[in-house]
Amino acid sequence: MLRTRVIPALLLRNESLVKTRRFGAFTYVGDPCNTVRIFNELEVDELIFLDITATRERRPPNLKVLADIANECFMPLGYGGGIRSLDQAKSVFDIGFEKVAINTYAAEDPKIIAQVAEVYGSQAVIGSIDVKADIWGRKRVYVASGRRQTGLDPVAWARQLEAMGAGEILLTSIDREGTWNGFDLDLVKSVTSAVSIPVIAQGGAGNVEHIEDVVKRGGASAVAVGSMVVFQKKGMGVLVNFPDQRDLEARLR
Repeated sequence: MLRTRVIPALLLRNESLVKTRRFGAFTYVGDPCNTVRIFNELEVDELIFLDITATRERRPPNLKVLADIANECFMPLGYGGGIRSLDQAKSVFDIGFEKVAINTYAAEDPKIIAQVAEVYGSQAVIGSIDVKADIWGRKRVYVASGRRQTGLDPVAWARQLEAMGAGEILLTSIDREGTWNGFDLDLVKSVTSAVSIPVIAQGGAGNVEHIEDVVKRGGASAVAVGSMVVFQKKGMGVLVNFPDQRDLEARLR
């Protein structure tokens, strides 16, 4: 098992998996349960599913789809999307997920982080932060699948999420997401230097060198990967895969 977690981050849209680019145009990837079966065989350490339309449509998590996923999956699971209450988080935990990621509603009502952490422990709560540069180049926190700017500074917001009880931060660069161009190392380093909880870097992974860079230079405790584990290569078709474990272990020592 890798000491540094490399986590496939899979995007749900309705009942299918898709992959977006900069939170915009998407490509169909496949059926969630079939994809889970492949990752079971590849023996990945952890999966996270993110429903990219639940918040925008103001609907709760799709528990039927999540139950099907949990029934197939052999590894720890995280879920984010549409969670607006402790009861909704409970319904996800009851299905068998170990962690919930809370993004938009944390910015609207930060008490949700503390409420879930108090009942299930900080280790079960991921504070999710989506970041994009504004027209002046300042990095700001966005919510609602990247459609609404909050004015929040990502470093200050990460500190606040930690103080409220989040056990991890999922830090996503919208500008890099789906590009294969590597992580925003400055963004990641600014957040990892400011908090004591693990930071999962997301947005831009295109090869194992990018993963090594964000861990060793950015200080990430874990890495979420999307395009590189659902496509053959940049610009090519769907192929669910995972980097060679021995290569990852050698690079992440």
